[in-house]
Amino acid sequence: MPSHPNPYSDLPAQPVQLHKGRGAASWIAHRFARDAREAFDDGWADAAVNAANAAGAEGDDGEAAAALRTQLEWEQCKSALSRHDSPDLPFHLGLNPYRGCEHGCIYCYARPTHSYLGYSPGLDFETRLVAKANLPEVLRAELSRPRHVAAPVMLGSVTDCYQPIEREVGLTRRTIEVLAAARHPFSIVTKGSGIERDLDLLVPLARQNLVAVYVTLTTLQPDLARRLEPRAAAPHRRLRTVRALAEAGVPVGVSLAPQIPFLNDDLEQVLAAAQAAGARQAFYAVLRLPWELAPLFEEWLRLHYPDRAQRVLERVRDLHGISEEGRAEGKVYQSQFGQRMKGTGAWADMLAQRFALACRKLGLNSERVQLDCSQYHPSLLGGQQSLF
Repeated sequence: MPSHPNPYSDLPAQPVQLHKGRGAASWIAHRFARDAREAFDDGWADAAVNAANAAGAEGDDGEAAAALRTQLEWEQCKSALSRHDSPDLPFHLGLNPYRGCEHGCIYCYARPTHSYLGYSPGLDFETRLVAKANLPEVLRAELSRPRHVAAPVMLGSVTDCYQPIEREVGLTRRTIEVLAAARHPFSIVTKGSGIERDLDLLVPLARQNLVAVYVTLTTLQPDLARRLEPRAAAPHRRLRTVRALAEAGVPVGVSLAPQIPFLNDDLEQVLAAAQAAGARQAFYAVLRLPWELAPLFEEWLRLHYPDRAQRVLERVRDLHGISEEGRAEGKVYQSQFGQRMKGTGAWADMLAQRFALACRKLGLNSERVQLDCSQYHPSLLGGQQSLF
């Protein structure tokens, strides 16, 4: 793993402004930093920066003026599979080729994980990416262990395995090749149309009941999607991916996560479009704002939707059952199992009813996808010597 120095302790506060093709508006200090600084306009700031803060500084293409380059680092990982025991999730094994995600989704619950690298969960999360160079080899070694018990793996459980850099790096494809060689069942969740490149691997696995894919489709509104998920495929392009997978015979569903009050309120329309494209499964989760994500999302809200920012935050507090004392302390999220994904209270109940009714009308989730774990065997990997 590379050394990740803390770049924030000795730097002045960075300005808050929109950046072309990026979700976050600042390099918010991570929670392990020795100190944090806030930008303050004393009246001497550059006029262009002030204009960007106030109005987004949109150019002729409708994007913010400032642009940032993506940096890629490499690391040697010690393990490939991650395990968890959360009762809220239908899988217990995760696999992630990348740290950080260039899609830049402002709501991403994985942003705070960049703090462990000494990087900002804000702009660093989407511009300073880390690729696990030896992931396929480490995965092969872990799957070769005699004590490994096959269970469905979620590929892309934290960050998107088909984010833009995958086109050049190809780590996800090499990882799928290892899983395919072992006949090990897995699922993929992605917003990336790049998955279509790997249909030659996925189609044979689908015929053996070894793979399922879930495409995240947050909204059909293109302007909202561009602001929420600036470098992810557009909604119409994701629907085309759903159709391509379905027509190729790959079981495909959609993730409507996260549901954000007063923003992506087109749940029924999204489900109908996904079903028409060939999706047969669907699930959703409400907006989660752990750690540094809460101030980042609020900052984004006040830049893009100042007219409804307070309403959104108050409804998020309702969804997570924040008490009056918690509201006074500025809390917007509670992480209890059983509540964090679907929320609690009247608004959560209404959302659950809307989702269930729409799925029932469209015939979604009528049959559960069951991947086959019985075909896995370590000997299928060719007897490579373990790395451990």
